[in-house]
Amino acid sequence: MKIRFNSMPELPEVQTIVTQLQKEIPGLTIRDVWSDWPKTIQVITHKDHIKIKQTKKFIEKKKAQKILQIFRGDIIGKKVESVERKGKNILIYLSQDHMLLIHQKLTGHMLFGRWEILQGRPVPLTQGELEEKTNSFIHFMLYLSDGNMLALSDLRKFAKVILGPRDKIISMADISSIGPDPLEKSFKVDKFINLISSKKGPIKQVLMNQEVIAGIGNIYSDEILWEVKIHPLTPANKITSDRLRKMFQAMKKILKFSIKVGGDSMSDFRGLYGKKGSFQKYHKVYQREGELCFECGNYIKRLKIGSRSAHYCPKCQSVVKKVV
Repeated sequence: MKIRFNSMPELPEVQTIVTQLQKEIPGLTIRDVWSDWPKTIQVITHKDHIKIKQTKKFIEKKKAQKILQIFRGDIIGKKVESVERKGKNILIYLSQDHMLLIHQKLTGHMLFGRWEILQGRPVPLTQGELEEKTNSFIHFMLYLSDGNMLALSDLRKFAKVILGPRDKIISMADISSIGPDPLEKSFKVDKFINLISSKKGPIKQVLMNQEVIAGIGNIYSDEILWEVKIHPLTPANKITSDRLRKMFQAMKKILKFSIKVGGDSMSDFRGLYGKKGSFQKYHKVYQREGELCFECGNYIKRLKIGSRSAHYCPKCQSVVKKVV
């Protein structure tokens, strides 16, 4: 099975955006589209999935123009019906059974406000957070019927925006292959225990595997494991049911608290209005290498697991053959 990891923004950051979008855009009609980086855009029709694989070769220039033209033709006039989150994906339900899937990837975040295009670059029309440098890397924008715009700021240009029929979007691997949502009411502790205890890999990797549980990445896996005092390299199937029960409770508590404080803005993430979240103020281990553990006073350490870093307290989170 191919392991799908995720990174920033994680579940709380995406949920923060979705909750704010739910207050702003349902009922509005899309009037126009702007983009200076068509590689962000993908269009699914009943026959094709159109996207750009490269942008440096001149042959792709015509394809970029074609994608933007098709995207514009398909989305203009569509009305926003609702917004929801699926894992790290933002799903915007549109009229005529269409859907917009937005995956913000590493450095992307959605913004809501008003801009004007000056010398090919969106410039905010209001003073405040939208003027912050982190919010200035806008490469995609929807013009809405109330005069506002929905923009995507993305420093590294990895984010993707996919438009297509709802059934086609829902059947994509981005949606169909991800695991249960940790905050869904139907996701009970017994199911969590069964999922985790059936995996042999390090618990850090298992928590970040999107086919096991959707939405957890580097930050929250580190924080959850510190909360229950489990070393990130501990084999998932060696953790007792009682400890997994505590992990389930810690996972719910930490994710909900981060949503409450607007997510984590240690890196590029900002909320819909350009404001920082506050969860970075409450880190117990994440990005605290060399600092003192709040529990025992030992130094926080960092190790590599695959291509990712894990932060932990070597005293509080020691490796044992079976975590009891």
